[in-house]
Amino acid sequence: MAAEKLRDLSQPMDVALLDATVAAFYGTGSKEERTAADQILRDLQNNPDMWLQVVHILQNTKNLNTKFFALQVLEGVIKYRWNALPVEQRDGMKNYISEVIVQLSSNETSFRQERLYVNKLNIILVQILKHEWPARWRSFIPDLVAAAKTSETICENCMAILKLLSEEVFDFSRGEMTQLKIKELKQSLNSEFQLIHELCLYVLSASQRQELIRATLSTLHAFLSWIPLGYIFESPLLETLLNFFPILAYRNLTLQCLTEVAALNFGDFYNLQYVNMYNVFMVQLQNILPPTTNIPEAYAHGNSEEQAFIQNLALFFTSFYKFHIRVLELTQDNINALLLGLEYLINISYVDDTEVFKVCLDYWNSLVLELFDQQHNLDNPALAANMMGLQVPSIPTVVDGIGAQLLQRRQLYGGPMSKLRMLMICRMAKPEEVLIVEDENGNIVRETMKDNDVLVQYKIMRETLIYLSHLDHEDTEKQMLRKLSKQLSGEDWTWNNLNTLCWAIGSISGSMMEEQENRFLVMVIRDLLNLCEMTKGKDNKAVIASNIMYVVGQYPRFLRAHWKFLKTVVNKLFEFMHETHPGVQDMACDTFLKIVQKCKRKFVIVQVGENEPFVSELLSGLVTTVADLEPHQIHTFYESVAHMIQAESDTQKREEYLQRLMALPNQKWGEILGQARQSVDFLKDQDVIRTVLNIMQTNTSVASSLGTFFLSQISVIFMDMLNVYRMYSELISSSIAEGGPYASRTSYVKLLRSVKRETLKLIETFLDKAEDQPHIGKQFVPPMMDPILGDYARNVPDARESEVLSLFATIINKYKSAMIDDVPRIFEAIFQCTLEMITKNFEDYPEHRLKFFSLLRAIATYCFPALIRLSSQQLRLVMDSIIWAFRHTERNIAETGLNLLLEMLKNFQASEFCNHFYRTYFLTIEQEIFAVLADTFHKPGFKLHILVLQHLFCLAESGAITEPLWDVATISYPYPNNAMFVREYTIKLLGTSFPNMTAAEVTQFVNGLFESRNDLSTFKNHIRDFLVQSKEFSAQDNKDLYAEEAAAQRERERQRMLSIPGLIAPNEIQDEMQDS
Repeated sequence: MAAEKLRDLSQPMDVALLDATVAAFYGTGSKEERTAADQILRDLQNNPDMWLQVVHILQNTKNLNTKFFALQVLEGVIKYRWNALPVEQRDGMKNYISEVIVQLSSNETSFRQERLYVNKLNIILVQILKHEWPARWRSFIPDLVAAAKTSETICENCMAILKLLSEEVFDFSRGEMTQLKIKELKQSLNSEFQLIHELCLYVLSASQRQELIRATLSTLHAFLSWIPLGYIFESPLLETLLNFFPILAYRNLTLQCLTEVAALNFGDFYNLQYVNMYNVFMVQLQNILPPTTNIPEAYAHGNSEEQAFIQNLALFFTSFYKFHIRVLELTQDNINALLLGLEYLINISYVDDTEVFKVCLDYWNSLVLELFDQQHNLDNPALAANMMGLQVPSIPTVVDGIGAQLLQRRQLYGGPMSKLRMLMICRMAKPEEVLIVEDENGNIVRETMKDNDVLVQYKIMRETLIYLSHLDHEDTEKQMLRKLSKQLSGEDWTWNNLNTLCWAIGSISGSMMEEQENRFLVMVIRDLLNLCEMTKGKDNKAVIASNIMYVVGQYPRFLRAHWKFLKTVVNKLFEFMHETHPGVQDMACDTFLKIVQKCKRKFVIVQVGENEPFVSELLSGLVTTVADLEPHQIHTFYESVAHMIQAESDTQKREEYLQRLMALPNQKWGEILGQARQSVDFLKDQDVIRTVLNIMQTNTSVASSLGTFFLSQISVIFMDMLNVYRMYSELISSSIAEGGPYASRTSYVKLLRSVKRETLKLIETFLDKAEDQPHIGKQFVPPMMDPILGDYARNVPDARESEVLSLFATIINKYKSAMIDDVPRIFEAIFQCTLEMITKNFEDYPEHRLKFFSLLRAIATYCFPALIRLSSQQLRLVMDSIIWAFRHTERNIAETGLNLLLEMLKNFQASEFCNHFYRTYFLTIEQEIFAVLADTFHKPGFKLHILVLQHLFCLAESGAITEPLWDVATISYPYPNNAMFVREYTIKLLGTSFPNMTAAEVTQFVNGLFESRNDLSTFKNHIRDFLVQSKEFSAQDNKDLYAEEAAAQRERERQRMLSIPGLIAPNEIQDEMQDS
């Protein structure tokens, strides 16, 4: 192939041939041609000398794709090798790029035609600037501004470059540059901004050219968030922007600039300017968009520019109010303008667009929270005053004054808050528990997929509505009941209206005082039940049913206090269990479970006016209640009833209820075993296997609720169950042995495996939930050794169940060191054969991988002495498998491996084998951890990588390892101690791993590690900076490197939410609400 000639870079490249190769890559030729072209271009891109051809290619090609290819090569060099190039090569490239940009942008025609190419060149220039400016290119900004004044097109492009530069330094710099470099660039931009500012104002006052003005406004938009405030408020800039606002062509860009100004928040110094800006803006806005406009309708029919205007308007109002709403509360004129603005924002909030609504909702949430916090803290005047930014002397009258001020503020916002309640009720998002939705054809169907965006929105709306409810319970209740009565009268009846109303009612559970909540709910549930009776039509009934179920599921406190209502509701749920409309039965079973979990005691005591506990009555009618349910729904139902039985404290009654509950499945099980004793082949029938599976699943559901109390039931079926397990296992193995690898995918084998898995799950669930009683372990673990463990070892790999691994992990986690004597047996059966399955590659047997390492971790944590007894070959296998685990790109497996490694390191450090272990593995572990730390596939493990390294460095310095870590036979240099050796070794290791870093940089980094080893956060930041500096972590998402800080923030937020009634739903509070 002629293109092979391109590989020779010793002479100028044949550009026509390169054009042809690039064309072949993008072209419509044969697959072979494309692959060959791809290979050559890749090789060229990876060739370190290729970049020297870039100028030659750019000068001689007309093809845009070829130019882009050449610039891609150049970009790689600039990012990763720029500082290593000789000065003259750097200057030559810098000047060439600048000249081409000026040449193309000085002429209107070439600027328009070559727009894409110029944009790419701009990006390259900014990449160079990140290295060169300010130290080696001091005159950059003055040169740029001077060039901009020579022609309007050059000026337009200069604006684009400045915008890119601002974004690179202020928006995308985290994880791209070291903290020091970012600081340096920000200071340079700030100090040289005077010139840019003058240029922008000059253009806005003198130019008539639309594209240039738009480019300037766009650049200003990027700069406004960080420039010194004097440039905005002590210059004509703000006035100029407000003058551009009414002009249609610039309206959106100007509004974006004003939004940036509105979002600045640096004390009260410029309050007067903000008030003037707001007032001028409101006057202009009323001319553009009169207050009477129906904004949602205008939005629905508007073009994209008009829709963008509404979006930008929402951003402007929310930004302004977030930081400066206080300034507008001071005089009556300003208050009027403020109320008008809030009215606009409420109208915009009705716009049917998710993004617009999110912007408004976020602001409403923060405003309502602020108003609520002040009211909440009225009991604590000092705190309330502090929130208002007032100083408080300890004089009662002053405190009363603050109370009056807060009251005034509440009254001021009373009107808007009432309208906001209506908005929240009308637009409430769907909660997770509701399974019945309207599809695009207007039919009511069962939801097939959870929409995470909707769930996030529900969470924020729910929180906002709870604060609104706390601000005025009366108004909240009045608006909800008024809307509900309109549903009953039919004047406002639609599915959507009823849904959003009931979702809103359900969402404020726990926020009212109990007495008010009782009164409110009696009316709501009564009205909903009436609505259900009155309304005809299957779909309508399904919608009402789903709403009744959702509302009652949210108010366990009310149901516990009102037995009659609780009984009516549960019987209504039983009624819905016969309703075959999709989703209704599922929701009925889920709601039943939810209610029982919170009210279980109520069902096992004899209530006033009843002859027997409800649970007994329920068990008598069990067969008819579950007659129309699917198997998975029956399992949920059984789980619910088992929760009731668990609440019964009388052992005899509890056992009687359990027998009655399990009578059906046990009878079926007995029949199957009876038939099997006459002919084993009976168990091979597919329908029988399905029945066995169903019986196992029912048992698992009951075991998950009953825990230890399930003992009598599992004892009845345990031995027979193990026999069926063994028989099915042999069937699977023989099928796979006869039918080859495909046999494992047949429906028959899959069904048999489901029974095995369910059996393991049942045993695991019971042992996990049972209280920690050693006799249970002694009764159940030994009989399982051969049927389950031995069977695992005997099976072919495709027939091994990963649940065996998790079952034994659960057993060891449960019975801890009592299992030490069994570990060798577990090891023998599981270890070697599982490792062979999972170390061939990173993909096969994903379930076995994770569970295998979880089992190892359980052994390392609770049965560590058993690991010490392993032979050195076996320990080598364990360590290799751990290293193999944390190299894995699957996050859970890597994290389990790292946690396991940390357990091992700590345990070995405290054991008498410390020297031997670390002498064998210290350097290997250090090397492997640095390898995963520096590649970009393992960022989520960053926190654990750091902990391992910190452990190793602290250990090396502590002197706990008393024997040399280096091989005395091969290294003759006598190191004074291990710390010295590890320092040298690490410098050498990193020096060879990162050839682009100088020896001084690497030494400085390693010394820093040793110095900061006792302070985790300094140690972590030190490594973060090194990763950025080594260029391995640039241009990617680095949020995983900051994951730990984010987790601490989440925990603080949860504690805050627990302190406000209703914010955490009653169902989510861990049984503090359990009935007594």
